[in-house]
Amino acid sequence: MEHNTLSKEEFGLRLAKLRECRGVSARQMSLEIGQNKNYINSIETGHNYPTMSNFFEICDYLGITPQSFFQTEESAAPTIEQNEFLQLAHRLPPHKFRHLCLIANDLLDIETYHDY
Repeated sequence: MEHNTLSKEEFGLRLAKLRECRGVSARQMSLEIGQNKNYINSIETGHNYPTMSNFFEICDYLGITPQSFFQTEESAAPTIEQNEFLQLAHRLPPHKFRHLCLIANDLLDIETYHDY
């Protein structure tokens, strides 16, 4: 069985990247999740790991799933909103799903629609 683990330093770098994508400082994020002002910095610098409950809170704050935190490819890490949208799309009947695809193609200025 293959195990992918992150060192404290790698975990911290991943958190920093995700936080920076959200456009907030480590201090701001720390305070907004109800921690002391240096909390996120201590994780990002590899000094600490968050508790499980704090990790879930961090993921919620960043708008990602805990699973996607550990996925480094951007395309493989959907946000919570994207996951919710996909769940709704899967419930559509085929003809309405096609309409949704046409709207998405129009929004992205894609000329042709491909059935997948």
